[in-house]
Amino acid sequence: MPSSLAENAVSVQPSQDDALLNEYLDILKPLVREPSVIGHEHAFFRVLRRELEELGLKVQAFNGVLVAQGNRPTELYLSAHIDRHGLLCTGPNEFEYAAFIAGNQGENMADSSSAYMINQIENRFTGQRVQAHWPYTGTYIGQGRITRSYICPRRKNLIFEVDGLDYLQPGTPVSFLDRLKIDKGILSCQLDNVVSAALILFLFRKGFQGTALFTAEEECGRSWRYALSWFQRHEIETQRFVVLDTSPYTSREDADLQQITLRRKDANGTFSETMRNELVARCEQLGLSYGFKDEYIELKNKTRPRPFPLGRTELGRIVAATQGAINGATVQIPTTEYHTASEAASLSAIAGMLTLLLSYL
Repeated sequence: MPSSLAENAVSVQPSQDDALLNEYLDILKPLVREPSVIGHEHAFFRVLRRELEELGLKVQAFNGVLVAQGNRPTELYLSAHIDRHGLLCTGPNEFEYAAFIAGNQGENMADSSSAYMINQIENRFTGQRVQAHWPYTGTYIGQGRITRSYICPRRKNLIFEVDGLDYLQPGTPVSFLDRLKIDKGILSCQLDNVVSAALILFLFRKGFQGTALFTAEEECGRSWRYALSWFQRHEIETQRFVVLDTSPYTSREDADLQQITLRRKDANGTFSETMRNELVARCEQLGLSYGFKDEYIELKNKTRPRPFPLGRTELGRIVAATQGAINGATVQIPTTEYHTASEAASLSAIAGMLTLLLSYL
């Protein structure tokens, strides 16, 4: 790792509160099992709404976003997208990667990290078990197994051959059969981005009184529109909008250089310096290691034959659309095996996120 990145990381590790970590994992485990294929998030929204309303929060559903608010709603705005990757039946025994079917390509994804990564993951799905659900209710239909996946040059999408689901009708979502695994301090499943939804739910249970936005369709570049529409509907401008997500690294060694991944910018623009400095100060005060993803990408690109895109995040799109009237920071969990059912994060990183977020209570 280049020295300039290493200098940004604080080496002191926090003491892990096993009780808090276990409490968080008890929230995450059942959420992982709930289907939330991009474009078909309704069932997951209902699960979240039930959990949030039981806490006495003000919960409202809008198109593409579920909003929960405590008694101090303007104190801090958190956001996490809740859609996950999966398949969509598009014809007789035909399945495509849901995020990139023609109907979901509503945004220019050409320079996004998702568009770049699709070429890196096309061979990772053979043998993966999947399960089909009714589109709106999430009711279980049946299971199958992926036997082959490949990129179709005409449709520019991942095409899957699946054994066992030939009876499905077009429009049926198919999720990866996901179960949380923990081995040698590493947590794995399709973490993006159920891990952040669970973080926010955990935070509310601990007494968070701000606002949280749970958004749909981030993986095809639409979620920022739903979040922005909510802010505009209520005539809200803020510099304290924090988007939680995962962040992919090329190796476990690179990921473990930090517990918390921050950004100064993305391809759309620069994030709030004030909010970033506040987060850095808290990380240093709490003994949490951190690194900046944009710097990591730029330094890695110096030795890559094909430069990796800086990426277009939810926050960056909103910053650009509002000319900075809504701004804040991204706070991400460093992971490996991005966009697969075995995306992995260290328990140390999870504990670090819990520690950082709890400092806002």
